[in-house]
Order: sequence, then structure tokens, then C-alpha cells
Amino acid sequence: MTPNLLFLGRLDREYILPMEGAPILDRPGGSPLYAAGAATLWAQEIGLVARVGEDYPNAWLRDFAARGIDIKGVQIVPGTLDLRSFRAYEPNRELSRSNPVGHFASRELTFPKALLGYRPPERKEKIQAERPASSPRVNEIPKAYLEANAAHIAPLDFLTQGQLLTALRAAGLPIISLDPEPEYTYPHRRQDLRLFLDGLTAFLPSEEEMRSLFWGETHDLWAMAEELGNFGCRFILIKRGKDGQLLYDSAAKKRWELPAYSSRVADPTGAGDAFCGGFLAGFQEHQNPLHAAAYGNVSASLSMEGSGPFYPLEVLPRLAQARLDAMLDMVREV
Repeated sequence: MTPNLLFLGRLDREYILPMEGAPILDRPGGSPLYAAGAATLWAQEIGLVARVGEDYPNAWLRDFAARGIDIKGVQIVPGTLDLRSFRAYEPNRELSRSNPVGHFASRELTFPKALLGYRPPERKEKIQAERPASSPRVNEIPKAYLEANAAHIAPLDFLTQGQLLTALRAAGLPIISLDPEPEYTYPHRRQDLRLFLDGLTAFLPSEEEMRSLFWGETHDLWAMAEELGNFGCRFILIKRGKDGQLLYDSAAKKRWELPAYSSRVADPTGAGDAFCGGFLAGFQEHQNPLHAAAYGNVSASLSMEGSGPFYPLEVLPRLAQARLDAMLDMVREV
């Protein structure tokens, strides 16, 4: 199979304390899976590139395939890989990824043995010299995948993202989007991004990552987007959570603001990734950044109303299209 859309990144085994309801203990997740799950709302023939250990449940992989995601790009490496990811949400949607013992205790819940020894990711100023074992390798990408129409690189270490991007460009993929990893979004690393942004279709950072990149220099998000667009990237999309998204077209010098679609929030995990998946599917279909951003916006809104990377597939038929039509009417050029 040659996928139409390709999603590359790290898979997770999720442990989540949601804003309400029972804890989620050991569920499949990870940025590329949330993006791929959202993309299946709009597109078919989707491929996934990631690494898992022999301890990763085969039933999960079979479920991905049953939902229309090709898993030939999921490399099963000998032994085990620690793919655990912990998140705790407060009623105000505030997120914590540290101190799982304290969070379980404060909610009077039994601490799961599977989280013993878990160490949360740290926000630190670092570009790793070596790739984590969980990061996909270029030589593990099936050859047929390199004939895809579009690809999205989810947050990963700087070295791996650079190598994947180089391989996809060399293969001639016409549409490539990238979501940065917070570990390298610091001001003095901005010039390093030229390697990524020159010729990139879309760069999709969060507002926090953008402000970190330009810390102490400017508070103007449009000015930030314009500078990054000058590095050679066609579209800069800034994900702003409950405030929606900003879209900057560097060629046309146009700016659009998309409000977040008003929806119930049950679990915000993966909403930003769902936006990336919807954007890629929409842009590959229409070649229109505004329509693509609306696809992403709707994908994120549906993702948050439930829980898990495939929740958007469980919504009522035609709801996604109805929201898309409404969102296109709410977009504002600024």
C-alpha cells in the first residue's frame, strides 16, 4: 500500500486523570496517532511511522489497522520500550505531567503499579546528540510510504525530525508539515529552524512554543509568524487552545484568525495533534490553507468532546461537515 497521508512520530501508552470521570490506565496514544485518527474523518489510505517494543499490545495495532490506518511503518524492536505518558487535568483544564503519585493520592485513587519508576519529560534547553530509542528511524520507513502525497512530522527530538524531513524531501513529497518539539523552541535556536522551514509546507507550533522562540524580543504573534515565514515556510499556523488558531500565508502576506469551535471539553489530550491531522487532510484535498485550517479546527473540537485518538470517528454522521461549514463562516481575515 502507498499511503495518501503519512504521520510520523512517537506512540505513547497513556495514563490520564481526566477533569471528570474514571482514570484512564494504559491506553494507546501519542501525537501521530491523534493526528492520524483525526485525519480519518476526512481521508483514507493513511500510514503510520513509529517504533514500539515487543511489549506493545498487538491488539492495539490490529485496532489501528481495522480503523483504516496502515501499520507497516510501525517497527517492532526487540525487547521493551518505555512509552508511558502521564497527564492530570484539573477542572479548569490546567495540565500537569509530573508527580503522578501525588495526583492519584489527592483523588484518593490507587496508584497503578505500571507507573512505578515513571519519569515525566522535562522542559529543558537541549538538543539531543542521540536519538531516543522510541524515535522512528529513516531506514525503517517502508519504501512505498515515500510515495505518499503528504506527510506530517509530529513532535520529536531535533535530530530525528531533521533526518525524517530530509528523507521526505529527498523522496519528493509535495506536502510536508511539522510540529516542533518544545525542547528546542528557544530564541538562540531560531536560526536552527531555517533547516526545517526552508521549503516546508506548514509549521504548526503552539502559542507557548512561539512565545518561547521569541522570548524577550516581541509579544506580537503576527510578527513572529512573519519572521518564520521569511525562512521559506509557506504557512505558519499557531495553535492557541481555547483561543483558536492563527494562520499566516507567507507568500500572499495574508493573516486569518480562527476562533475555537465552541464545544464541550471532556479530554483535551491530543487536540493540537488532531488539528495537525485535520489540516494535512484538508490541504492535501483542497490545496487551500484556509479550508485546511478549518478542517483542523473542527477535528480538534471533535477530539476534545470525548477521549482517545479515535473518538472523532464516533460522532454523528455529517456532524464534522456541518461544523466545517459553520467554521468557514466564522474565519476572520486580519
